[in-house]
Amino acid sequence: MPQPRGQRLLVVRNDKLGDFMLAWPALACLKQAHPDNYVSVLVPSYTAALARACPWVDEVLVDPGDAAPRDAQRTLLARLRERRFDALLTLFSTPRIGWLGWRAGIALRLAPATKWAQVFYNRRIVQRRSRSERPEYRYNLELAEALLSQIGQPVPALEPPYWPLPTAVRAEQRQRLARECGLDVRRRWGFVHGGSGGSAVNLTPARYAALVARIDAQLDKPAEWVLTSGPGEHAAAATLCEDLAARGVAAQVMPPRDDLVDFAHSLSAADLLIAGSTGPLHIAGCLDVPTAGFYPAKRSATPLRWQTCNRDAHRLAFSPPADERATDMSRIDIEAAAQAIAGWWPTPATPSMPATGSR
Repeated sequence: MPQPRGQRLLVVRNDKLGDFMLAWPALACLKQAHPDNYVSVLVPSYTAALARACPWVDEVLVDPGDAAPRDAQRTLLARLRERRFDALLTLFSTPRIGWLGWRAGIALRLAPATKWAQVFYNRRIVQRRSRSERPEYRYNLELAEALLSQIGQPVPALEPPYWPLPTAVRAEQRQRLARECGLDVRRRWGFVHGGSGGSAVNLTPARYAALVARIDAQLDKPAEWVLTSGPGEHAAAATLCEDLAARGVAAQVMPPRDDLVDFAHSLSAADLLIAGSTGPLHIAGCLDVPTAGFYPAKRSATPLRWQTCNRDAHRLAFSPPADERATDMSRIDIEAAAQAIAGWWPTPATPSMPATGSR
């Protein structure tokens, strides 16, 4: 029986950073299904650099966005037509993207069966994501698997990490941070990202400080704490650092990184990342770094729906009670969360290197 040929596939996830990171399992699924599959992605400029770093992506096309002038939209359409894609997979459907795929002449167009944009697709999968019954990355995988079924390719076996960086990269990042911040490589490294990028409710800086102080007090040996920040968040990280110092906890603010990929590589040095449901949390999940995430309990943003895609054993999640005050993060029991994290924190597999900056 002849084997199916490789396909030219276009995958669209043109929204926020965390959403795009949760598409990586689906991209891995498509790329590993056939040695000759050519996977292109259509993403906004903000995530384009990370898309180029993704091992499952062959080509990155930048979406100019809904507000782009007509000439930019026509240029994008021409590029799609030139590439003669066999199939389009839209992970989050909008009318403009559906219309774009239809006009580009892509024969097989698959998307979730939601909203009126589905009229532009000839394959639709009913998912009802608004019920938040499964993790977002699982919904994405379901769509990728449906596409493989349509083109006659087998579904590959997958497991984390979905961003499998070489071991040497993590070792280099730890050496770099040890030099920059004087960290002791013999201790556990806990990273804390207190910002939200405006996309998710989060703990306040004071509650992050209380959480870290209580975790540190329960460890057999104090950890090295590194505070990370996104654009415009460096001052807040510095304030959190001062608050921790006042509580007797030594912490360092990660120095600015060259770009988003450099920042992501730095997260691979962590033995644990604590954050809200933000892009950095989902980058760490793709890297299979242990994560402790803080989520609201509202239906569209639950810990289940926005679960990180690292191994089950590398994941903890906390949220307030699921009632009319489901987004009130002050209702999370910080003492209980600290006890849970300190007792669970997996033993790190730290690359061998000389001790630097020990205290």
